[in-house]
Amino acid sequence: MIIDIHGHYTTAPKALEDWRNRQIAALGNPAAQPKVSELKISDDELRESIETNQLRLMRERGLDLTIFSPRASFMAHHIGDFEVSNTWAGICNELCYRVSQLFPEHFVPAAMLPQSPGVDIATCVPELVRCVEQYGNVAINLNPDPSGGHWTSAPLSDRAWYPIYEKMVEYDIPAMIHVSTSCNACFHTTGAHYLNADTTAFMQCLTSDLFRDFPTLRFVIPHGGGAVPYHWGRFRGLAQEMKKPLLKDHLLNNIFFDTCVYHQPGIDLLTKVIPVDNILFASEMIGAVRGIDPETGYYFDDTRRYVEAADMNPDQRVKIYEGNARRVYPRLDAALKTQGR
Repeated sequence: MIIDIHGHYTTAPKALEDWRNRQIAALGNPAAQPKVSELKISDDELRESIETNQLRLMRERGLDLTIFSPRASFMAHHIGDFEVSNTWAGICNELCYRVSQLFPEHFVPAAMLPQSPGVDIATCVPELVRCVEQYGNVAINLNPDPSGGHWTSAPLSDRAWYPIYEKMVEYDIPAMIHVSTSCNACFHTTGAHYLNADTTAFMQCLTSDLFRDFPTLRFVIPHGGGAVPYHWGRFRGLAQEMKKPLLKDHLLNNIFFDTCVYHQPGIDLLTKVIPVDNILFASEMIGAVRGIDPETGYYFDDTRRYVEAADMNPDQRVKIYEGNARRVYPRLDAALKTQGR
């Protein structure tokens, strides 16, 4: 089985974006806020949005299952207050759940949280609980910078984040560390902000002893880890200067990386530097990079081709494609076993 652990609902029917635009237009005027009940998206519309997009590409590329979460750039936690984000998160999480019910063999949901700058992260716990208990979500997306590129939140190692970590440990679910849209003109959302956040999250963990407090907490750092694999020597050296344990002991029991790296040399470096047990297959298809690479004639985000061409043995590929995902996402493993898979 090939499990893609990084999928977003980037192809949701336009009614979702229209509703969100109405919500944003009414900021500061509660009486003008659209009602959740006013958003009408039929099952047939959901099916069409998936069958002609993600599911079609999954079949073409030989992928079996996607962990599916709301569109990252649409999370936009910096817009409005907590109530705005809470309503928006609830809508987006429900849509991903509905997709998973329409296509139970191909999609399993992961949740966005209703984060809001300056608001206690504990306010997000009820939505996390709802998504796990009612929707069967196997993971969450955690935004380390809900300010949208201004980094006003405490680092991930700060105790302010502990209420979410405690619930993650209780439910035995991982978090993908994923920012949303950048509202800072200095940082392009997908070309800079995402990759900066990946690198920053890793460094925040490196400089702390977070996993001493939460030895079973698991983070997935997407997009191949940002700069982490390329500068592995720098991080090892910094850890040494800080008198931290070796990175394999300090971080690699808790931090994992995906394969959303869109060229062969990048995947080759990732699989050479990072232990195979810490790499999970992902493509983020129909996401940040959607075009065809003129050098290869294939889509940039057809990441299975890179994994197939990388220098590794079949057992290692099985770990990347399936084994590691089942281990890092135990609720996914349990759900698959219930299906007899």
